[in-house]
Amino acid sequence: MPSLTLLLLSRWQFAFTVAFHMTFPAITVGLAVFLAFVYGMYLRTGERVYLQIFRFWKKIFAVGFALGVVAGTVITFEFGLNWGPYAAATGPIIGMEVVTAFFLEAGFIGIMLYGDGRVSPRVMFTACCLVALGTVLSTTWILAANSWMQTPAGYRIVAGQFQPADWVAAIFNPSFAWRFPHMLLAVLISAAWLIGGICAYYLLVGRHLGFARRGFSLALGVLALLVPAQLYIGDNVAFLDLAYQPPKFEALEGNWTSDNTGYNLIVVPDLAHQRNLVQITIPKLDSVIAKDLSGHTAAPGLAQTPRSEQPNMWAVFYGFRVMFYAALVMFAAALTGVVLRLRRRLYVARWFHRWMVWLTPIGVAAVIGGWVTAETGRQPFVVYGLLRTDQAVSHLAPASLIGSMIAFVLVYLTLYATWIVYVIRAIRRGPDPADLTDPARLAEGAPGTGDTADKPGTAPAAEPPGV
Repeated sequence: MPSLTLLLLSRWQFAFTVAFHMTFPAITVGLAVFLAFVYGMYLRTGERVYLQIFRFWKKIFAVGFALGVVAGTVITFEFGLNWGPYAAATGPIIGMEVVTAFFLEAGFIGIMLYGDGRVSPRVMFTACCLVALGTVLSTTWILAANSWMQTPAGYRIVAGQFQPADWVAAIFNPSFAWRFPHMLLAVLISAAWLIGGICAYYLLVGRHLGFARRGFSLALGVLALLVPAQLYIGDNVAFLDLAYQPPKFEALEGNWTSDNTGYNLIVVPDLAHQRNLVQITIPKLDSVIAKDLSGHTAAPGLAQTPRSEQPNMWAVFYGFRVMFYAALVMFAAALTGVVLRLRRRLYVARWFHRWMVWLTPIGVAAVIGGWVTAETGRQPFVVYGLLRTDQAVSHLAPASLIGSMIAFVLVYLTLYATWIVYVIRAIRRGPDPADLTDPARLAEGAPGTGDTADKPGTAPAAEPPGV
């Protein structure tokens, strides 16, 4: 068995690189869908504000997409270098993200980013739709592979290697049907929060109001529809863990013994002595969540799982709490947005705009919290119940891992800081008002004259009272 130091170093390096990588797909998948939608609305309505929205967000999407591709490529190399036994054992099944996703994204993103004004609007719209489809397909294959690692199916083991015996069973494994829509909704919601937060900033400072109102309305509409659906799907994912990965469910509940019917808000686990040093609980709430209104259903405790198969309660419990508490805040904000829209106060409630600005990164935080829950909860297995993590790591020199880890941290933090600075500068510049008025900046054959908000030399139209 490899040394504990080697295993921990490999896990921390992989965790850091994946967390960095996930930040970008968590935004760009949803932005790709959003860009296809707003360009389609521009074609349908002729309102130039949609073209302005498209051109502004296209730039942020492009940089985030490029950084995500770079980070994803590094992860592929890590599979072969840091986790060679894992790659050798699972390669025939895990290598599912193939040409369907890659070539759609790579083949049409050039048209999407550089074809504006050079190709017809219908070709542009087609390219946007195909890029969005490629990002969704990429998410599909990644979730199929990761879900297979959580609930393996449709395989046979030949000479220590997992080989597909039934591709349909492998792809549509028991957890895929819930985990895929859970992740897809998560990335759409993350993008909606970014759009909503930046538009809320413009509403606060009184700039680009036509752009801000339209984007804010779209973002809040998406959140009002998707956040409640996400809560329902997430609840089913949690009970799926109870059926297929009981130790993960036990750890995320935060109990050691199986006699607590309450919901734990905060725990301080003592892993060595299998107890909680601190435990703040809402009595009987866990039983109610489990659909037993009598309050007598207790959550299972982690102590009933052998220590050698227990995940780390710290990581699973608080990873889940970050995701779940963020989801509750998002639901409250989305519901508030619905109420303000009905009261015709959506664009003038400055306290709500400030709240939305502060909540801009909450979607990404929830995605990373969910990833921590899923991956640490599967431990000590990399393929649940079949391949342990300490059997999947490569035997590398710890010094080389430390050196590469330091290099990754420095380079990735630099890239991340650069991306944040770029986004901040893009926000300060704002959308180009010329996109609304200058015919030379419109795509050839573009329809209509559309929205005239934010024309150069004119003050923004006053908001109707109470709207």
